[in-house]
Amino acid sequence: MTMDEPTLESWTRRRFVQMAAASAASISVAPLAHAEGETEHRTMIDVPFEKRNPRIALIGLGGRGTSLLGNLLAADGQVVALCDIVPAKTEHAASLVVAAGQPKPRLYTHGPHDYETMLTGNDIDLVLVATPWSWHAEQAIFAMKHGKDVAIEVPGVTTIEDCWRIVRTSEETRKHCMMLENCCYGYNETLVLRMAHDGLFGDLLYGEGAYLHDLRKILFSDEGEGLWRRAEHTKRNGNLYPTHGLGPVANYMGIQRGDRFGYIVSMSSRERSFDEYRKEHLQPGDPRMAERYVTGDMNTSLIKTANGLTITVKHTVSTPHPYDRVNMIAGTKGIFQDYPARIYFDGQNSDESWESIDAWKKYAHPLWQREGGTATKIGGHGGMDYIMLYRLLQCVKEGLPPDMDVYDAAAWSAVAPLSVSSVSRGSQPEEFPDFTRGKWQQRKVSAIAMQA
Repeated sequence: MTMDEPTLESWTRRRFVQMAAASAASISVAPLAHAEGETEHRTMIDVPFEKRNPRIALIGLGGRGTSLLGNLLAADGQVVALCDIVPAKTEHAASLVVAAGQPKPRLYTHGPHDYETMLTGNDIDLVLVATPWSWHAEQAIFAMKHGKDVAIEVPGVTTIEDCWRIVRTSEETRKHCMMLENCCYGYNETLVLRMAHDGLFGDLLYGEGAYLHDLRKILFSDEGEGLWRRAEHTKRNGNLYPTHGLGPVANYMGIQRGDRFGYIVSMSSRERSFDEYRKEHLQPGDPRMAERYVTGDMNTSLIKTANGLTITVKHTVSTPHPYDRVNMIAGTKGIFQDYPARIYFDGQNSDESWESIDAWKKYAHPLWQREGGTATKIGGHGGMDYIMLYRLLQCVKEGLPPDMDVYDAAAWSAVAPLSVSSVSRGSQPEEFPDFTRGKWQQRKVSAIAMQA
């Protein structure tokens, strides 16, 4: 570190002076972080699941929920209850459970709050939430308050207040709340994670993750995510969907386990692509022609960690772009980057050419070594969905702590609202709350980086 490079502590002191007259959006974050930090809470760090074969319920049985159900059944998950506002989707999901040889689960289809009826009993242990983003916090908190562990789909929760609410509720109820970030369980991601923690890249310096995915056709459809997700682009301008790219990089770097996110600077390009798409594909008079989109076509966010590492996180779902999560990690000895997967170590080639990752198969994660054949056969984003749910069930059945816990869910989710705040203030820095209240400094490496 050079003499003129600020530490997180010194940067925070200067920012306190600079932000004396900060905007209301920024001010709303600070009191939450301050107030939560003053109160001592029993941590959920390294708290194991209650050892059992969990009775599982699902809320949300659209495309994503049904996909999760299929992978869950393939991993021998015991499904006892299903909830969705569309009865036909719930019945279809129930038929999959029966076809897997299990009794028909109880069905809850009487409106958007029927999940509350489902969760008030004592016959469910674990809840998977695959509903639109705005419902995640409410449903997760209700589940925990009624004695259930809960796993929420990405991007977790959408406000800093809700980040603190899921942390506080988890600590008070002693129930887990984790994010179903499937990309952390990909073959490449788990292999590179083990290499990083084995020191092959040296001291880590920087990483990059992204969600670059052309969703225009899906988001302008009259079904599935087209019914609700496009509306998010009329509300906020920032990185709305950060965790697919960010989660694996955070794991490589040991975020919440010896390091943490310090602050973020975010900037968005102008918005053009949704406007152009609807002009070409919608009829005059279509109600969607009146929508006003505020999310920039490309958001680029920069995160500085407490230990001085940097992370770039990009997001676009509205532009013509081949699917790419970037998935890059670099250190003093080498670098890995995905799409396509390639690796380079200092001094390995005189012409500085990339090497195939195939040469490093010995670092394939034990989960993939044991279950990779089944995972690729079942499908689900190349098998990562199956591995994620297999591992979740393993942790519960063996009474292990979750690989990623409520503090990870909160920190990763916080990127979206903090990016929105930074963009709204002309790309000014925004500080991350410390959801662990200082305990990140003593945490152990996540079990997923080790043998599993």
